[in-house]
Amino acid sequence: MEWYLKVVRDNYANFTGRAQRIEYWMFLLVNMFFSLVAAILDNIAGTTFYFGGEPVLFNYGWIYLLYSIAIFIPGFAVFVRRLHDTGRTGWWFLIAVIPFIGAVWLFVLTVLDSDPYENKYGASPKESLGEE
Repeated sequence: MEWYLKVVRDNYANFTGRAQRIEYWMFLLVNMFFSLVAAILDNIAGTTFYFGGEPVLFNYGWIYLLYSIAIFIPGFAVFVRRLHDTGRTGWWFLIAVIPFIGAVWLFVLTVLDSDPYENKYGASPKESLGEE
């Protein structure tokens, strides 16, 4: 939870610097949990979107939509900082426009270990935490 709060509270729209793997993946894990809770709350509260009598967007509603809007910028910012940590510019996110291969390559980039030395985006976060 501390990694999630670090991203949301301390680095809400910070696109500079680096984010190590644990920061990115723990944020993603907690974010998926909160998204699931928001979708469940939408179904319980009856605030799901309907079009022609049928639910749209897999029974997502206003709670999920508001949460998604609020978390979009910090989620994108931590993703860009994760790319910075591997020595790549944030513009690499555009590779996602290549069907399937782009998404797989971005996944690989987020799984890669940090650049162990200082790069043009800053010092290694592992060094500041005393990790190897």
